[in-house]
Amino acid sequence: MKHILVLGGTGFVGAHVCEKLGQAGYRVSVATRKARNASHIQHVPTLTVLELDIHNEQALTQAMQGVDAVVNLVAILHGSAAAFERVHVELPQKIGRACVKNGVKRLVHISALGAHAAHPETAPSNYLRSKSRGEVALQTITGQSQSATQLTVLRPSVIFGAQDQFLNVFAKLQRVFPVMPLACASAKFQPVWVEDVALGVLRCLQLSGAAVKALPVLEAVGPHVLTLKSLVQLAARFSGIGQGRGRPVIGLPRWMGKIQAVILGFMPGEPVMSVDNLDSMRIDNVSAGALPGLQALGIQVASLVAVAPSYLLHDPSDQGLLAIRKRSR
Repeated sequence: MKHILVLGGTGFVGAHVCEKLGQAGYRVSVATRKARNASHIQHVPTLTVLELDIHNEQALTQAMQGVDAVVNLVAILHGSAAAFERVHVELPQKIGRACVKNGVKRLVHISALGAHAAHPETAPSNYLRSKSRGEVALQTITGQSQSATQLTVLRPSVIFGAQDQFLNVFAKLQRVFPVMPLACASAKFQPVWVEDVALGVLRCLQLSGAAVKALPVLEAVGPHVLTLKSLVQLAARFSGIGQGRGRPVIGLPRWMGKIQAVILGFMPGEPVMSVDNLDSMRIDNVSAGALPGLQALGIQVASLVAVAPSYLLHDPSDQGLLAIRKRSR
């Protein structure tokens, strides 16, 4: 049985990845600062929780002893330039060095659609620039002549699914407000289902040596391109808000959107929108078709229209891993 170390395994995507790996019979270790953060995934068979600070390179290196593969899902959507650098660049550097030192055979790294490893500084936001530099760092470290670690990079568009902080947030907002003012309403996305991303990670780990070299970077996107305005409207429609009609969506000019993002950034909790998010949306978050997608891994990707109604009309905690935990009580 192969031993997989998952970093970021307690998050939205990570929980689904751990479930797929457990179902496939892999021995899974999840690193987290506090063991209680992993309570919702402890029903996954063969899963072990490691309590450690993943930013401590010595502890990270020790955790990789005897590991066959590493999956890195750690990311942030909001923060300062220094925070993005720490999580998206410095941490991948530590992961890469730890993998090489321990002779880890496979590393699957989740980046982002819009990242550009060849020209990192051309990306429009701190998020995308740091994601790009993280890819460069890993490619440099694992590409060393003495390295036995083979790297695969997955670049997903926005990810949807039960418990997401995307469609669920738009649906909740429209239950409260009679009108939806929206910055970057015409920005385009190619949303991908979390289950397809998780399956993509599993399939990447299962690739043979030649196939790994043939597929160093893949794009994880769904079958349809949708504007942000369309996504907000679909979130309301699938949630039954206003008898499926939703709320009026008013597109804001960029200057007003920036003011809105600044105000939202001062509100408590995770921001709905930040100025850096607006900067990311200067470019469409869609596949250019130059790189292989999940279809290259034998995955028939699901559409948002087919999946989203199943969880927006119901309690998201009734589905997936949270449902297993609820039923076990």
